[in-house]
Amino acid sequence: MRYPSWIRQHLAALRALLVLTVLLGVVYPLAVFAVGRIPGLKDHADGSYVTLHGTRVGSAIIGQSFTAENGDPLTRYFQSRPSNAGDGYDPTATAASNLGPEDVVDTLPDPRLVTTGKADENARQSLLTQVCARSKAVGELEGVNGARPFCTPGGVGAVLAVFGPRTTAGAVPHPTRVVSLNEEEGVVKAPFLATYNGVPVELARFGEDYAAGLTVPIRGDAPARPAVPADAVTASGSGLDPHISPAYAALQVRRVAKARGITSAQVEALVKDETDGRDLGFMGEARVNVLKLNIALDRRFPVRG
Repeated sequence: MRYPSWIRQHLAALRALLVLTVLLGVVYPLAVFAVGRIPGLKDHADGSYVTLHGTRVGSAIIGQSFTAENGDPLTRYFQSRPSNAGDGYDPTATAASNLGPEDVVDTLPDPRLVTTGKADENARQSLLTQVCARSKAVGELEGVNGARPFCTPGGVGAVLAVFGPRTTAGAVPHPTRVVSLNEEEGVVKAPFLATYNGVPVELARFGEDYAAGLTVPIRGDAPARPAVPADAVTASGSGLDPHISPAYAALQVRRVAKARGITSAQVEALVKDETDGRDLGFMGEARVNVLKLNIALDRRFPVRG
């Protein structure tokens, strides 16, 4: 018996649906699950969880913070790289800030809210100010100079709006007015620079438009190679990076040793043991897994009391 063409087409479609359902909905998932059970792959498939004294304390492939309830860093632990994923290291909100090197001007908060201790939801820190603020905070925590080029001593981007007639090249050789864009009147007492080309520098006023001025970042006298490494002040693309550079780990050794009552040499040896080299000897950079390092610290040098 020969069925009409439309019935044959529907039967063929049904057979294809059944075959693909079995292959892709049953066979393939079971095959992937079986591969994930192979010794050597099982830990990765399960999430690379790390345990301490039988308790799951995190994942080796997802970063986390080591801070007190108020957000202050715990001095006895190595600190992780900054994160822009959600509230920090949120795997459901993995993301970067998507801000580029030309993002140097802040959206200032309403000073009336600042003085009452409230946050202005419309305010926004530029990428430059984020880097400057982090570098200042890390410098204070580790007892080193947190200064960076193009950053003010107060930890914001050192950026001016320069007003006046411009040359054909866009420069302002004879400014008539100069404003420090990221330092707000009522929040900061004085600008980071008193004068620019002989013109007094003003503090920025909330709500005032400075778009007509020429944006001029000021390098300042900070060292070309800051004491605070780049990975201490910039977030990774995923926001979940569990590693820090050996340089950032070395910066934290003295603080961790003091908090645990041990020598810096003991901590340095542990950092060396927990440092992973380049993959296959040539890919990527040397790195330190912060969670594994802190667990090793608690096992070898537990905090007393």
